[in-house]
This record gives sequence, structure tokens and C-alpha cells, in this order.
Amino acid sequence: MGNMLNPGIEGLQTILVRYEDTAAAYGSGTVEVFATPAMIALMEKTAMDSVASFLPAGSITVGTQVTVSHLKATVMGAKVICKSVLTSAEGRKLVFDVMAEDEKGLIGSGNHTRYIVDKQRFMDNI
Repeated sequence: MGNMLNPGIEGLQTILVRYEDTAAAYGSGTVEVFATPAMIALMEKTAMDSVASFLPAGSITVGTQVTVSHLKATVMGAKVICKSVLTSAEGRKLVFDVMAEDEKGLIGSGNHTRYIVDKQRFMDNI
């Protein structure tokens, strides 16, 4: 696949933590702090969006693996900045380093794997 996906492509997303992003809302906990599933979703979206413009027409990426640590709680209303860096692009397989921080510092980090697929073929095979 002759794509232009080279290691070093970076992504950046910023959100303000809303109730919908909390552990209480997700059901992954009982407190109103930034939920681990919300952090993971933000990391996936950041990585996905960072390479979208480099993909061949009709292609998308799908997430297949996330290995992260959620290190610190973040309160509602706080700003969370998520960064991704493409560290490896081998054929259809893309590997990213991902991290999230709030105003007080690092709240989560790890890596995320995505694969490039043809969107129509993917949907047809579900």
C-alpha cells in the first residue's frame, strides 16, 4: 500500500470534561470524574483523526488494541488535552503512542493499534 503514513504524524484533541464523560455516567464507577472509557475513546479518536487525511479514498482505520494506564482522576469542567504520535506504520498496521493530561499534569498514557481497512468491504463483512 503506497500510503503517506510515516512515523511521526501527531494528533491533538482538547475537551472539557462533561458529566457525560464521567465514570458515573459511563457506569464504570460511581464518582463524577473523567472515566477511563472516555479517556480511551479520546485517545482512539485522536489517533484516528491524525491519520485520516493520509488514507486512500474509501479507507478508514479501525482500532484493535489499547494498552493504557489511567494514572490520575480529573474533575468535571477540567480541560483534557490528548496527544497521539504514530510510531510505526507497517502495511495496514498503525501503532500510536497516546497520552492525556489535564491542567495538573499527565493523567494517562500508553499505546494504541489501528488497522487500515476498506470501509465498504469492512461493513459488508460484518
